[in-house]
Amino acid sequence: MALPNGISENVEAWLVANIAGAVAPFSYEQIAGGHSNLTFAVTDGAGNRYVLRRPPLGHRLASAHDMGREHRIIAALAASDVPVAPALGFCDDPAVNELPFYVMRFVDGLVVRDKVFAESALTTAARRRAGESLVDTMAKIHAVDIHRVGLADLGKHEGYIARQLKRWHQNIVDQRTRDLPLVESVYEELMRRIPEQKGVSIVHGAYRLDNCMVNADGEVIAVLDWEICTLGDPMADVGLLMVYWNGPHDEASAWSNTVCTADGFPDRADLAARYAEKSGRDISLLDFYTAFAFWKLACIIEGVYARYLGGALGEKDPAELEPFRLQVDGAAQKAAAYLERLR
Repeated sequence: MALPNGISENVEAWLVANIAGAVAPFSYEQIAGGHSNLTFAVTDGAGNRYVLRRPPLGHRLASAHDMGREHRIIAALAASDVPVAPALGFCDDPAVNELPFYVMRFVDGLVVRDKVFAESALTTAARRRAGESLVDTMAKIHAVDIHRVGLADLGKHEGYIARQLKRWHQNIVDQRTRDLPLVESVYEELMRRIPEQKGVSIVHGAYRLDNCMVNADGEVIAVLDWEICTLGDPMADVGLLMVYWNGPHDEASAWSNTVCTADGFPDRADLAARYAEKSGRDISLLDFYTAFAFWKLACIIEGVYARYLGGALGEKDPAELEPFRLQVDGAAQKAAAYLERLR
């Protein structure tokens, strides 16, 4: 069987030597990939299943897709209440597969990415539980004792929001293709209104339903995609969830996925109230963090738009890129609206 791009013939010997119980031969199926890390489902000769993660093809800057860091996080969280796939091994020897990779145990569950799948794979009650469990699990992430699990040096402890604002604003400046007055004015207002950070916790950075795996009852059984996890203000994760979540009775978000509009899923207000209950945190300034998350989304999409305008997809009719421009404008407008609620 031909090996997929991203897997060398030396990986088989490494798996046998380093993963307890692994038996050759191995088959590989790519289950996620693109500009982010590549993820492969691996089945060995005895039917054991694993997952292998490595940087994207053509990537040469390991610090931007740090496999060792990601492996370290999930290995550390095995000693916590946070459900993660068991980490089994890490390789940074370029002779094995050119770039670092790590292996974890395969978790058999559901990744709910669209409304049709949500309605077919989960009952109404299970959809309700998926929303609740998503919040409960986030509260568990934020409750992890970073010193006890050995992650206290994962990132800076203070000033998270200010650093994020400056970083994403600089990305906009560096990739500027047009004037974005609303993005700029929201940035300035966010900088003026940064709340005092109350404590430090693990911040997942991309916490949403399709970055978790659930079982048939809707219970979260594994949190995935720890690629941009760091330390900082836990409320940033809550604000981001408000952006990515569109409940059945919620006003539409600038994020276009409609998966959570299926009957049974909770609404945003339900999730926020549950987080406050489970975490014991003050969420009175949640509108600020939601505004920040919408603004950050505008910056991310503008970056994609700028790269495509620059030819990242080859020659494109500008009209084909119009949805990106509209999403940027919509996210910036949402951010401004949430800031207005704080006045």
